[in-house]
Amino acid sequence: MGEKGAMAGEDAGAARGTTAPCLYFEVPGPGNTRPTLEAAACRARELDVRNVLVASNSGATGLLAAALFQGANLVVVTHSAGFSGPNRQELEPEARQALEEAGARVLTCQHAFGGVGRAVRKKLGTYELEEILAFALRTFGQGTKVAVEIALMAADAGLVPTGVPCISVGGTGKGADTAVLLRPANAQSFFDLRVMEIIAKPRNG
Repeated sequence: MGEKGAMAGEDAGAARGTTAPCLYFEVPGPGNTRPTLEAAACRARELDVRNVLVASNSGATGLLAAALFQGANLVVVTHSAGFSGPNRQELEPEARQALEEAGARVLTCQHAFGGVGRAVRKKLGTYELEEILAFALRTFGQGTKVAVEIALMAADAGLVPTGVPCISVGGTGKGADTAVLLRPANAQSFFDLRVMEIIAKPRNG
């Protein structure tokens, strides 16, 4: 093959790709919840993704997701007990029951990026590895960090398979403003997790 032919072949290979929509918000926060979930549901239908993760503290975001992701394996991931105060669980029993009746599975467990390492930071004033990873992920926005974290938690609980594309939805504070397509991994195999697409996120998260 001549030089021009080789260069043409290289250009053709470089041109291969997929165009996917991404919804960007000017500001983060709960006002983006419905459009984030609607964009994620649309992409799930386009790609035939059956596994969906949604972070939800009060259950409101989870209930909206249950209405939009009917028939999917929807896992709603809550804050751990004690996150907002000793022995306190933010998801009330009535909200948990409503989520389960709507077809969602509810996961409450230790945060992948905030377990014993957070205790070390609070007691000894030094950051441990998992919280450093969380800070690194926040360069993409708080919602992205949450979306990755709940994927680790759900995989460790056996509620989603590893290595299979999954949509994961997180937020900044309350509600949802970020959705990503990713392949989950177990926490002990963190570096096998792959973010495949950004479906929605704040520009200034």
